[in-house]
Amino acid sequence: MTLTKDISEEKIIFDVNKIRKDFPILSRKVNGKPLIYLDSAATAQKPKQVIDAIAKYYSEQNANIHRGVHRLSQRITTEYENARATIQKHIGAKHAHEIIFTRGTTESINLVATTFGNKFVNSGDEILITAMEHHSNILPWQQLCEEKNAGLKVGTISENGELLVEEFKKLLSGKIKIIAIAHISNTLGTINPIKEIIALAHAKNIPVLIDGAQSIPHTKIDVQDLDADFFCFSGHKVFGPTGVGILYGKEEWLRKLPNYQVGGGTIKTVSFAKTEYADIPLRFEAGTPNIEGGIGLAVALDYINAIGLSTISAYEHKLLEYATEKLSAVDGLRIIGTAKNKASVISFVIDGIHPYDIGVILDQLGIAVRTGHHCTQPIMDKFGIPGTVRASLAFYNTKEEIDELVKGVIKAQQMLK
Repeated sequence: MTLTKDISEEKIIFDVNKIRKDFPILSRKVNGKPLIYLDSAATAQKPKQVIDAIAKYYSEQNANIHRGVHRLSQRITTEYENARATIQKHIGAKHAHEIIFTRGTTESINLVATTFGNKFVNSGDEILITAMEHHSNILPWQQLCEEKNAGLKVGTISENGELLVEEFKKLLSGKIKIIAIAHISNTLGTINPIKEIIALAHAKNIPVLIDGAQSIPHTKIDVQDLDADFFCFSGHKVFGPTGVGILYGKEEWLRKLPNYQVGGGTIKTVSFAKTEYADIPLRFEAGTPNIEGGIGLAVALDYINAIGLSTISAYEHKLLEYATEKLSAVDGLRIIGTAKNKASVISFVIDGIHPYDIGVILDQLGIAVRTGHHCTQPIMDKFGIPGTVRASLAFYNTKEEIDELVKGVIKAQQMLK
């Protein structure tokens, strides 16, 4: 168990030391130092439950799905579809067939940009995104606009990294065919007012795609409550395997979209005269999928639900406040992204020192952070910087690790100046 209950206080107490025992990699050393992993926004570590589920698949269950009558195939098909139902429940989708397995957030966005764009976007139309998007939520739309002679509109952000909603509203013209926006910025930590944006868009009959790659590990998602048309995320960001992701789409939209990729698994009947394709979601899932990835993702979601997303969110917020206070006290350090509503991501620069150099020294101390532009070059252009050092926190991190980060930053500062 990772939680205990204090009967006298009638509340759940978060035991981070027990949590950490579920993550084997956190016990290793890097450069002779205990690993301090502060790069969960890039990829989160995996609990033993997920690792065991993947090992079990290959050692006891390996077979293809939706294709065989033999016992292994039948049983793993059932488990895979049960995983789809687990994901449906986790994000509050109405139907399991609204859940499409992909390789990750990037493929999910590309799927929508390609299929929606082919059917609904024409010359002179516009796509609306924001200035804080990950490259994966810029490039597919940029490419679509180039192919269709459409326009790419960009919502601006403030100096503290918040979306300027009033300015965003002014871009909601009749030319906008779809809005694509990050729920949480991977660089700034900004939590966007997604529900408000969706309501504004729907008032003008504009569908909305939400990049949920950074929100899915930190907060409860209910796509029906949000009224999202499309919502996508990656398994590896939410303590699951790499190479698997999810595209949620409202049934009404998925049925309108043309095929993305075709091949085995997407058909009902094939002849040289005509092919009849399968219904959703299989119509969008060509070829043998990442079977163990889908199963492992469901296990990861079960794991965080057993802890409780509200518990996780509250603990991570305390870590964020603590880290913000400690890092802000470092002379010459500037935090990039100071929105009032933030997730547990802190990007910072230090006067006169390149972020990469700081990252190298921190690595020598066993501290893993991300340095660079974090696939958000337009944000770096906005703030006039080459990149940042990013510390992204998860529920397996501790205040003691933050203290070591601060010490490491000060040491790097002293060595490099």
